[in-house]
Amino acid sequence: MTKTVKRKPGRPRSDIVRQKILDAAYKMVMSDGLGRLTIERVASEAGVGKATIYRSWANAHELAMAAFMANPDEELKPTGGSAKHQLKAHLRSVVERFATPRGRQITLTMASTEGENELSKAFRNQVILKSRTTGKGLIQQGIDSGTVSPGVNIEVVLDMLYGPLFYRLLAGHRPLNIAFADSVVVTMFAGIGNDN
Repeated sequence: MTKTVKRKPGRPRSDIVRQKILDAAYKMVMSDGLGRLTIERVASEAGVGKATIYRSWANAHELAMAAFMANPDEELKPTGGSAKHQLKAHLRSVVERFATPRGRQITLTMASTEGENELSKAFRNQVILKSRTTGKGLIQQGIDSGTVSPGVNIEVVLDMLYGPLFYRLLAGHRPLNIAFADSVVVTMFAGIGNDN
């Protein structure tokens, strides 16, 4: 007869290890910048093997961007409220990350890169695409709850949400702040919302 082993309550070990890696990488990005972060340094700081890191991130740039965008405080906050409210909170989080001195430095680094490279791919994968995945879920939640008009083109709505943020981020022609993030959501919902 096979003995069943009960899992102890709490976060799975893989989640704990992942958070240790992100914490170590975040500290390095914030203290030393993107250029000084290496897989070897993060592995040593987090107490894991390099192979463990490479299972989740393709290179140091991807890990750096993932760590920069990770926000443990967000995960602890209870989800709730309307899709509009949650989209505001989500966009505020993105804006707050890039409003920091390190965020501005990353933006300047991105603006100076030429063509397709590891950094631009990491920015697209870990910042743009992951933000869009979160936004897509919230818009779908709005459709399901009836606060967003059914039949909207979700990909176009996502462009409406994130396009202005990343345009201001990279062009730098106007400030990127919380008020702007909120106005993007309010303006978007004026067109697609059912709760006006």
